[in-house]
This record gives sequence, structure tokens and C-alpha cells, in this order.
Amino acid sequence: MQRGPTGQYRTTSTLGETVRAFVPHPLPPEPPLAMEAARQALLERAWLACGRLDAITALLPDPDLFLYAYVRREAVLSSQIEGTQSSLSDLLLFELDAAPGVPFDDVIEVSNYVAALEHGLARLREGFPLCNRLLREVHAKLLAHGRGADKQPGEFRHSQNWIGGTRPGNAAFVPPPPAEVEPCMAALERFLHAPDAPGALVKAALAHVQFETIHPFLDGNGRVGRLLIALILHHDGVLRQPLLYLSLYFKQHRAEYYRLLDAVRQTGDWEAWLDFFLEGVHQTARGAVDTAHRLLALFERDADRIQTLGRAAANALRVFDTLRRQPLASIDALAQRTGLSFATAARAIDALQRLGIVQEITGKKRERVFAYRAYMDILNEGGQG
Repeated sequence: MQRGPTGQYRTTSTLGETVRAFVPHPLPPEPPLAMEAARQALLERAWLACGRLDAITALLPDPDLFLYAYVRREAVLSSQIEGTQSSLSDLLLFELDAAPGVPFDDVIEVSNYVAALEHGLARLREGFPLCNRLLREVHAKLLAHGRGADKQPGEFRHSQNWIGGTRPGNAAFVPPPPAEVEPCMAALERFLHAPDAPGALVKAALAHVQFETIHPFLDGNGRVGRLLIALILHHDGVLRQPLLYLSLYFKQHRAEYYRLLDAVRQTGDWEAWLDFFLEGVHQTARGAVDTAHRLLALFERDADRIQTLGRAAANALRVFDTLRRQPLASIDALAQRTGLSFATAARAIDALQRLGIVQEITGKKRERVFAYRAYMDILNEGGQG
């Protein structure tokens, strides 16, 4: 299907240069998406994978346990795409008030992402609409501290930005001029709530591209654009627990991701992008189900090993249960969370170390931090490099 560019170029002056900025047409695409049999099969496969993910989270004894870990895994991956070096261990150390192994600004950026995602989801659960005000609130949380705090947190931009290159004149892509941002975002908001809008998966696919093309903020657009997908899927009831995040898929296929975004803008090839997106949803949902099964098996296996400790098993299990919720902790933190004395928590940790379930990660003799290593390893898969 031949559509041509999905917007118009506007000549604008910025930083002493005249450049061509791209203003996208409102959604949905015209002519409509071609939903031929192969694409419809992709869509149905993605829906089925989401259904299985929703079903397993409904059966989990403690869905919040997985939500805690997945939100933080997503924060790390989404921030790595933007160039941070922070790991999941760095984030959990930071949350313990312990020193991470990367620059402070890197882990602040990841921590801000957790706060932004949790704020957006909490607002939706309160019944607040998925709207531009919510996206601005999420953005304000994302840039609240550290890098980007001087880039108008919570406000649509009032100046020109660009993607790639050292200045607008040699940029790979120049988003709409500042005066066009509000109208473009208003049109996107109308699309999200239109009575004839497509189903949630197609809607999320289209809205993500549109948001990235508008690039409405001075900083943080990539992260908010990825958050938008999770917010749409949760808002539209695809998943009761927001456990589907595409950052790892986008990270692993980064070159193709950017190529397809550009193809939508230049040639109107929404279908190739949709195929890519639906494949990502399918792979990611299947991966999340597999991870949930593996973690449940790990917890059951390790709990059985702890039962062999005899009289020491009861306290070790209390500490173990806390580590299932937060897989990195100090003895002080474990004592507080379990209600055990410091000495009792320390003995329980020693028992878990002897079983090879936990590992001390600081090398210190005081203020030691212990990791539930097998749990961390599962969560970290694919997140490096």
C-alpha cells in the first residue's frame, strides 16, 4: 500500500538556521491499516500471549512481588537505551541508601523512571483519564532530580528540539516546531479516546510512533514514549497487572526500531511497524510468563532446601520471604522487615549463604549487602550489552 509521508514539512528558524520540521498528520492512518490474514494472525497471537500473561498473574500467590521486580527491571532497560550504565543491582543498592557502582546521576535517572511509572499507574487506578495532563505529570516525575531537571519537567517544550546530529541543521530528524506541539498532542489525546479507535494493541503501536514523532518534551521523550505503551495497555484493560514492557525488545532490535519509525514518517509504512510491534508484544509476553514460571520454581526449590535446616528453618524462611520481595538487602533492612533481631537475622543469612541461596556483594565486613543471586540473574537476562 502506498501512502507517502505521514505528515508535512514546515520551514522554521532555530539557532540561526532554517530547517524543515516534520508535523505528523493526526491518527488514525489514511487509508486505514491493511489487516490482511498474516497481520491478523500476528495480532491474534499477540492478544493470546497477553491473555496468558494476564492469567498467570491472576494465579500468582503474590502478584505485587513480580510487579516490584518487573517495574525496576523495565526502569533499568529503558534508561540503558538512553545511555545510562546503571544496573538492577545499582538501583536496589540506591534504594537501600547504599552506594551504587555507577555515577550518581545514572541511578537517579533510573529511580526517577520507577517513580514516573508508579505515579502513572496509580493515577489510572484512581480513575484519572489517560490524557496529556497525565503524561506531563509522568514527565515531571521522570525529570524531577538529576540530569534533565533543568529541561522543563512537566511541560511541553517551547523551543525546537532535534534527533541525531549536533544541531538542527545536521539532525537526522527535526520534530514539529514548538507552536505545533500542543495541537499535535491534543489530536493524539483525541485518538486515544475515539469511539472508533482500534483495539488496545494496535492503538498502543500507533500512539507510540506518533508520540516519538511529536517529541513533545525537551528531554525524556524516549522514556515517556515507552511508558505510554504500558499506560495504554493497563488503561484499556489488556493486563490487570502492568507486566508487559517492550524496552528489552526495542533495545535488542534498536537499529530496526529506528528504521521502522523513519519508514512510517517517510513512506507511511505503518504495517511494517505494526508487524514489528506485535512480534515484540508476543515475544515479551511469552518471556514474562516464562520468567514467572521460572521464579516460582526457583522459590519453591529454595524453600524446600531451607526446610532441611531444622530448627533454624523458620527464621531463615522469614528472611527468605523478604528476599523474594526485594532480592537485595542488608541485615539491618532484613531485621526491620521481618521483625527479627539483628543477631537472629544475621544467623538466618549465614544459613542461607551456606546453602548458596544468598551472596554478599560488597566485600565489606560492616554494612554488608546480600543478594538473592539466582533471582537477580533471571531478572537481568538480556539486560546487559
